[in-house]
Amino acid sequence: MVKKAVLAYSGGLDTSICVPLLKEKYGCDEVITVAVDVGQPQDDILNAEEKAKYISDKHYTIDAKEEFVDQYIFPLIKANGDYEGYVMGTSIARPLIAKKVVETAKKEGASVLAHGCTGKGNDQLRFEAVFRLTNMEVIAPMRDMNLTREWEIEYAKKNNIPVIATSEKPWSVDENIWSRSVEGGLLEDPNYVPPEEIYEWTQAPENAGESQIVEIGFENGVPISIDGNRLDGYKLILELNKIGGAHGIGRSDLVEDRILGLKARENYEHPAATILLTAHRDLEKLVLTRSELKFKSMVDSQWSELAYYGLVDEPLYSDLNAFIDKTQERVNGTVKLKLYKGNVSILARTSPNALYSQELVSFDSETIDQKDAEGYSKYHGFQARVYKKFLGN
Repeated sequence: MVKKAVLAYSGGLDTSICVPLLKEKYGCDEVITVAVDVGQPQDDILNAEEKAKYISDKHYTIDAKEEFVDQYIFPLIKANGDYEGYVMGTSIARPLIAKKVVETAKKEGASVLAHGCTGKGNDQLRFEAVFRLTNMEVIAPMRDMNLTREWEIEYAKKNNIPVIATSEKPWSVDENIWSRSVEGGLLEDPNYVPPEEIYEWTQAPENAGESQIVEIGFENGVPISIDGNRLDGYKLILELNKIGGAHGIGRSDLVEDRILGLKARENYEHPAATILLTAHRDLEKLVLTRSELKFKSMVDSQWSELAYYGLVDEPLYSDLNAFIDKTQERVNGTVKLKLYKGNVSILARTSPNALYSQELVSFDSETIDQKDAEGYSKYHGFQARVYKKFLGN
């Protein structure tokens, strides 16, 4: 019986050398590669296709851009998705990619699911949380063979596999419509200052020009427009990446706690994510009650952890989304922001569902009789005053 393996394929160093390794070391007769388009540069998709034709037995490119935005990024925005300061571009895409790989494996009648993740990172867990829902064998050559970046580069050279990574610049780049991550090489040293060359989406903030004001429109917690112009989700994010990138918006350099407990230095670019999450959080403050905001912050935190871990099939994930979606029914309106040299500042916001009343809060209004607050004040801090009496103060 032919042993078929379906490999989650990016066209990069790790996944490219997996193709011959699956045959040489694991007895696979056929290796089918699957590249899932979640908004990475088209050149990357085309290069992966060309390379796959050369090294694999069959290749699929699956367009999942719209699904990624609608089913993964929009829920992330509603949940103010953030893990230790990271807006979760790579992590939120992995389950979708894994699901597409599984679908292809079932279509091809394959018995093996494979990925090119290491045993030190998060992605192995995100892929396998989906892969292991099936009865197929899971193979991870990088992890199983305990490979190093240097060994991979040399192996690729010996097997005439073209790769971009070099010993001098062994950057590992992952990109989709929501974020771009860069890691590896000298970047692994948290005390190393990253060279400007690692950034592609954003220019250096100090080189950005004049400030720009943008207005983002929301319906049910989902962004729908820029400056009054309605756009579908994918185009809206793409446009904000360009606008924000020109102002140096959305660079993150952080030490991140991986799922396994290892601390890792990570560099990210995410202009649109920074703008949209900033605007969404602000609009929520205008329309949700204090109790809702307090409770939702806990829900958002738990949602973000599950998303970071890749556990989108965990029942709690669906439960949290149900609560979040209910709160978002009132998150409608617009937010104006100022973009300037790497900073995003809120200027104004409006919503038909605002709980804010200018008439009630104004110092110039007599709608509320201020004298009524005296009774409340007498009981405010009551227990603290009693406690102080016990101390003799």
